[in-house]
Amino acid sequence: MPTIIIDDKPVECREDDNVLQAALNAGWDIPHYCYHPSLKVVASCRLCLMEMKMPHPKTKELVWSPKLVPSCQTPVRDGMEVRFDTERVKQNQETCMEAFLLNHPLDCPVCDQAGECYLQDYSFKFGKAESRMVDPKLVNPKKDIGPHTYLYQDRCVMCSRCVRFTEEISGTRELCIVNRGSRNEIDIFPGRPLDNPIQGNVVDICPVGSLLDKDFLFKQRVWLLKSVKSVCPGCSTGCSIWIDHNENVVWRLKPRFNPEVNDHWMCDAGRYGWKYMQQADRLKRPVLRRGGNTNTPQRSALPELLRYRFQEFVEEHSGAEVGVMLSPMMSCEEAWLLVRFMREVAPGCAIALGPIPVEGEETTFPVGAGGHNVKFTIKPEKCPNRRGVGMVIDAAGGTKLTYEEFVGKIGDAIKAGWVVGGYPTAWVDKDFGKAAPKFELLVAQDLFANAATDAATVVLPSCVWAERSGSFVNADGVIQPFEQAVNPPEGAMRDSQYLYEIAGFSGLFSAAKVRQMMAASIEAFKNVYIPPEMPK
Repeated sequence: MPTIIIDDKPVECREDDNVLQAALNAGWDIPHYCYHPSLKVVASCRLCLMEMKMPHPKTKELVWSPKLVPSCQTPVRDGMEVRFDTERVKQNQETCMEAFLLNHPLDCPVCDQAGECYLQDYSFKFGKAESRMVDPKLVNPKKDIGPHTYLYQDRCVMCSRCVRFTEEISGTRELCIVNRGSRNEIDIFPGRPLDNPIQGNVVDICPVGSLLDKDFLFKQRVWLLKSVKSVCPGCSTGCSIWIDHNENVVWRLKPRFNPEVNDHWMCDAGRYGWKYMQQADRLKRPVLRRGGNTNTPQRSALPELLRYRFQEFVEEHSGAEVGVMLSPMMSCEEAWLLVRFMREVAPGCAIALGPIPVEGEETTFPVGAGGHNVKFTIKPEKCPNRRGVGMVIDAAGGTKLTYEEFVGKIGDAIKAGWVVGGYPTAWVDKDFGKAAPKFELLVAQDLFANAATDAATVVLPSCVWAERSGSFVNADGVIQPFEQAVNPPEGAMRDSQYLYEIAGFSGLFSAAKVRQMMAASIEAFKNVYIPPEMPK
């Protein structure tokens, strides 16, 4: 690893780093707009200029160069010496900031980006408190550039991140720079709105309040939001994300850097596809049916109640007539706890994996790219944890069934069962709907009412991924933990907590603790991948 000297301090760098990235990794706060680690370097904003020692043209002795050098465009070299903490560098930063603010409107109080705006932060730290601008500022109209995005051009600093994203990452090329000089601006090509499946990322990478998400516009002040690390459940790519929430309400999802999975990006389907968690028709209370009577049992009574009902059935019939259908929407820990309980009360029970939702074909970006050029992938498998639940089923051994085999045996070879749904959309097909009433004992765990919950002896309200913690295994076999962001609806209980108690454990559920127990039988859970920390 090369070592460079920054402001008289040695810093170890990666071979392919530039000086700006090395300084940021080492904790220096170097202002920059145009640079993004996953986009090509253009060195246009000039904010990151530095002093660097270079060979004197005559003596070849290393001396400080009379000209400032862009740190984003300078690759690290072992032994090189640079500095940012000098008067010349600070003067350049002040001059650049003054130019960026010449025509910028003073609308921070109404700007959605206030609180996470580079321009706002840099003007405090590297700029001046007053402006010498006396002429009228250029005023640009607000532009509706697509179904999800507004462009406030008068806030733009022309960093070109958004244009480069549509060229290099999405490959759809809807955005461009038009006009010249002080009149240049970002725009869409005529008749081509910004409407590709990953377009929401341009809002994330915009360093100022120029590109804004219509879905989040004027909803919350960002300093009120709390962010939790999570994993997108929208498809088997399993993008690492941030869940931003306030007062027990989720307001937005944003991508979280993960070089092994999604880099800095996420798709629009995942970004906007979480609204089902706020539907009013979600199941909220457990239901117990005895004959024609229906009541709501105490949550504390559920472990003993369910254990008794299954033990009673096994004594009268056999464990081989019991089946459990796990959902690919479950976390690995929940699946393991449920299998542990079912195998304890009915050792001969059959285990099946529920239906796998698939939509369309795999989509790669940039559009038309292939092989090693792919920067982002949207999977057709619209569930987050088929492989994780499959690992649990394989480790459990015994009788394993496909979903079709499970449904075909209901009422005949399988007369008692535990069925887990948790899908964001309807999953009960015609065959399962006809078979569900044939169960003598059925526990249905789901988000919404359907034919399974209608026929169930016991109905358990399920939680969405944002309301619990656990881990998912994506299409490439990467195990990713996620954390709880908000509480489940009033009256509901976290799946992980009641499954933890039903499996015979006491106290509060801990996903990390359960993973340690899982590692005894599933080798992969001994080393769970944690992506590196990056600024949000």
